[in-house]
Amino acid sequence: MDINNQIYKSAEEDISKVRGFLDELRKNDRLSDILGVEFKEGLDVWDALIKRRCDEPFTLVILGDFKRGKSTIINALLGRSLAPVNVAPETYTINEISYGEPSITAVLTNGSKVKLAKEDITREKLEELMPTLEAPIDHLDIRDNAQILKEIKIVDTPGLSDIEDLDEQVNSYLMNADAIIYVASALLPFSESEQLYLASHIQPQRFGMLYVLVNMLDALSTRDDVEKIMARISQKSEAIVPNAFVYGISAEEEYRRKAGIPSASNKDFADYYETEFLKFEVSLKRDIILQKDIIRKKRVLAMLDQMLRETHAKIHIFSDMSALDQKKFETMTAEFEEQCSTINSFLEAKKPEIHLNILEMQQEAEVWMYEFFAKLRESVLECRPTESENDIAAEDVEKYFYSYLMDKVGEAYRTCLEIHSGRMNELVEKISDQLATKLGISDLAVVSQSNSVDRILSDVKKKVAHSVMNVAQTGTSETFPSGTMSSFKDILKKKKRTDIIDIALENYDDIRNNTVKDIKAAYQDLEAKSVKRLEGIFEHQIEVGRNTFVQAKEMMGSYDNDTIKETLDSANSTIIGTSKLLVKYSLDEN
Repeated sequence: MDINNQIYKSAEEDISKVRGFLDELRKNDRLSDILGVEFKEGLDVWDALIKRRCDEPFTLVILGDFKRGKSTIINALLGRSLAPVNVAPETYTINEISYGEPSITAVLTNGSKVKLAKEDITREKLEELMPTLEAPIDHLDIRDNAQILKEIKIVDTPGLSDIEDLDEQVNSYLMNADAIIYVASALLPFSESEQLYLASHIQPQRFGMLYVLVNMLDALSTRDDVEKIMARISQKSEAIVPNAFVYGISAEEEYRRKAGIPSASNKDFADYYETEFLKFEVSLKRDIILQKDIIRKKRVLAMLDQMLRETHAKIHIFSDMSALDQKKFETMTAEFEEQCSTINSFLEAKKPEIHLNILEMQQEAEVWMYEFFAKLRESVLECRPTESENDIAAEDVEKYFYSYLMDKVGEAYRTCLEIHSGRMNELVEKISDQLATKLGISDLAVVSQSNSVDRILSDVKKKVAHSVMNVAQTGTSETFPSGTMSSFKDILKKKKRTDIIDIALENYDDIRNNTVKDIKAAYQDLEAKSVKRLEGIFEHQIEVGRNTFVQAKEMMGSYDNDTIKETLDSANSTIIGTSKLLVKYSLDEN
């Protein structure tokens, strides 16, 4: 075991102690009366989440867009066909695959269970079955006696998409995952939405291990193509999640090999993706299965640490309020309500600041794009055929130039948005902090997880970028702004074997101008979404603040000051003492 993991040998005892503290808080009726129903309900939620994390099997969640081969990867890993493949979005189910006597059970949203046969989980059968059930399918409970399932439970998720209810289900499983496999395709290497999902949903979770499996390598033509794709995805994924482990595989070929089915591929680089899959399996066993207890403890400890921080913040707020005499408390309440009444004017006064910042960002992005296109034109001209012996072969120009051009333009476009989205996040956070200070509720940002500015704004970034891009759903166009795509489609229509560069140069001004137009639209939308989210943060802060004052008033009317002080001081002292148990685990680094 790594020396850094030695410390976790005693974690089980500390986890038990902290959970015992949580249980004491939940059962302290006086504390619940003082802090209110929401406090008790919040602790109940924490208790349920932590209990689930402690008691359920170690969970490995498979994520990725539709048509990336997630189910085939699971079947290749197990060496048998268990996860349904080739299903449509509307018939896709979440599949929980765990150890047991072989069986398949559809668990419905109303709690009912329906036994299924293996042939029932094909696309056609599911389309026939779903309308006949008394409620929608929540998930499929698939049991099998594969050896690896003795160690971990595998969750096969629907493809990430615009189907909102599916994405919500996937995100709920993500919150309870112990480790993640993210599946990308060698044919559609890392779309904008895929990169944003990694950045906004997976990276903030700080999983100890993340696998990025680049599937379908067998569909590429040459080993040179494979190396280029792998280099690109490795660079992109590791920039977002530094501890990502990237492997290039062919799940279909691996499944065939293990099942004794003849190969459907005759590629001369088959040894590459066979070796990569073996490396992935070795790492899965060494770094996940053998370390699963340590990984689980780290995740549970992080949850307990967050629970203690939030609970301490709540008690601290009420302690401060209880120390006020009635007159000061009424004055503070009146000042809060007075500030609430001026909220609209405060927000309106901040909108010009947001607008000016967006305008400056947009103008800066336009300058960047014009400079980028000037340099790119020079690179394009260098690709034109000459008499040099070192000249690029015509077939290579034909094969790579179009994707090269698209990739460079798309990358420049995304870079502008990524840089400025970060700046806008900082601005909205700054304004939000100003509001909390103005309302006199600065500590409330810690009280409710749903009020976390970082979390809200990461969600903003994902949704804004996704809606602004308005990307197509097929091909490499997924990484592109909508207006610019029309110019690239013109190139494809006119493309001939020997003149693709000339055609690109003919359309060059259109590509540049359309990209700049898309930049303008993107920043306008970013401004609108930022203002809307800021309004939502303000409304939430006011709601939390008002509820806190109401509960504090009830608290002060129900108990005498000495009882309140004694109860809160005792709880606060216990929290501080309990938090010291977690200091040695350096949770901020996990």
